[in-house]
Amino acid sequence: MEACLSPEQFNVTAYGATAVAIVTLEALAGMWINAFIVSVICMAWVKRKTLNSNEKILLVLGCSRFWFLCISWVHSFLSKIYTNYLHVHPLLELLGSAQSFLNCSNFWVSACLCVFYCIKIANFKNSFFIYLKVKIDRMVPWFLLGSVLFSLVIGIIVYDTIDKAFCKNLNFTSKGRIWKASISTEEHFFHRYFIIGSGYAISFTAVILSALLLLFSLWRHKRNMQSNSMKDLSMDAHIKAMKSILSFFVMYSINFICLILTIIYTAKNENAMMFLVFTYLYAFPGVHSLILIFSNPKLENTLLRILLCRKLCMR
Repeated sequence: MEACLSPEQFNVTAYGATAVAIVTLEALAGMWINAFIVSVICMAWVKRKTLNSNEKILLVLGCSRFWFLCISWVHSFLSKIYTNYLHVHPLLELLGSAQSFLNCSNFWVSACLCVFYCIKIANFKNSFFIYLKVKIDRMVPWFLLGSVLFSLVIGIIVYDTIDKAFCKNLNFTSKGRIWKASISTEEHFFHRYFIIGSGYAISFTAVILSALLLLFSLWRHKRNMQSNSMKDLSMDAHIKAMKSILSFFVMYSINFICLILTIIYTAKNENAMMFLVFTYLYAFPGVHSLILIFSNPKLENTLLRILLCRKLCMR
């Protein structure tokens, strides 16, 4: 591999050491949670020889989040502790491309999951919505394939962008920043950022619409049951679904805002706000996956059995 500049000397600041410690804890926790989801679904796949649509989405989501946290931890560790390794071509391009590919997959597959829940649970009499409800199981594999292919395109664009910025507009700093904000204003890179930003914006819009439609449908169902003085055994399940979707909506919104902030302030000096932003971005894949576990009876029961067995073994 070819180094463009002489490597920087090993230097660890208090900020870097603290950031690496927090990111390590968040990444390990998130990797364990998502590895649990993937393991349970894979065992069910081996046992039944098939997967339903919900399990397919969770499997792809768990894999993308596991590897995203793994690659992100490596990138964070090198950028804070061994900055000189990022000066070696093409390590920076590969890490940035892989991280962008997996992060985009995380966004799009999460959006697919939210849309799937909306179509499956919501109850509208619109003919198009009824058509989607009937065909959604056949459409899920195509949604997942499209998400992966689009994420791959984003990864290629990021690789090419970093490669050109690395070779033409290098301006290293002691804190590991690879290029300055000036390159983002060049016309050569504008259309690339527009494509990347549009991809995230479309997935975020899909999540917002799905969450609002589902919340409206569940709220209307709950109001009808109360006005008719009827006892519906599924009422608790509907309320639980409303809380789950609402928490997902709030977390996804915060995650999207943090992502935009990282794009805007990526070339500026590190500060307390960016520290909180990056902390949340690393925490989101694990926290949301944990919510998915407790909203899925099979995953929840399996986790509780594992914790119970571990508690009994420790006695």
